[in-house]
Amino acid sequence: MKLLRVGTAGAERPALLDEDGTTLRDLSGLVPDIDGALLADETALGRIRAAAASGELPVIGDDGDGVRIGPPLGRIGKIVCIGLNYHDHAAETGAAIPDEPIIFLKSPDTVIGPDDTVLVPRDSEKTDWEVELAVVIGRTARYLDSAAEGLAHVAGYAVSHDVSERAFQLERGGTWDKGKNCETFNPLGPWLVTADEIPDPQALSLKLYVNGEPKQDGTTAEQIFGVGEVVRYLSRFMTLYPGDVINTGTPAGVALGRPEPKPYLRAGDVVELEIEGLGRQRQTFADA
Repeated sequence: MKLLRVGTAGAERPALLDEDGTTLRDLSGLVPDIDGALLADETALGRIRAAAASGELPVIGDDGDGVRIGPPLGRIGKIVCIGLNYHDHAAETGAAIPDEPIIFLKSPDTVIGPDDTVLVPRDSEKTDWEVELAVVIGRTARYLDSAAEGLAHVAGYAVSHDVSERAFQLERGGTWDKGKNCETFNPLGPWLVTADEIPDPQALSLKLYVNGEPKQDGTTAEQIFGVGEVVRYLSRFMTLYPGDVINTGTPAGVALGRPEPKPYLRAGDVVELEIEGLGRQRQTFADA
């Protein structure tokens, strides 16, 4: 299933993308929201599947201004991010291949809709792009023993844009969090695609364009630590709950890895990104 949330920011309602790939169906009569509680409730998910199969879910119409797509997940618990998790990205930045996953956190309040405006922070000179596969947890995970167990705890997948300010991240001391948690720095969606529709998360293409120019063209096969292993590894250090999100890293092609002068983002730039089977995002950047 392709689950999503539509409506004005802060007042989104749950929806389903029909099998035709264009029709939106209203789920608000069945469930209050798309969130961790829903993803952990197989009975509720079963009701959605049955209603979708019946074809009786009401259609969400276009009000003339278009239907805003919000983040596909509400009440996110935490966002755990994996740094330098692609062989080609580590190589382009001159970093050694990590022996264990590099972990940092993003605050859930960085999350916006897939086509919402992204703000370039004040004093920023090095705002960068990163297309990433987001993993959404559906079952509580603690002390898992295998990658297979890790995959069994995944509810679904989404496109994530891990926007980053490199000077804040790398030149200002302390942790990476300063360059990762600026306002609007995590567009998510458009859909949450349930795990049954993604049989192999290590075989997905990822692409990103800036002002129509291709910048990233990679595959999750390049991940150093695959999805199942990342979930297993994290569960040894923290408890993962339904509704938690994991950003699993980015392939080569970021501005940081390019020759000088590096083409960092400015107000007016348009970034488009997509992951195979998970949909497409489009953001215009503006000054904060």
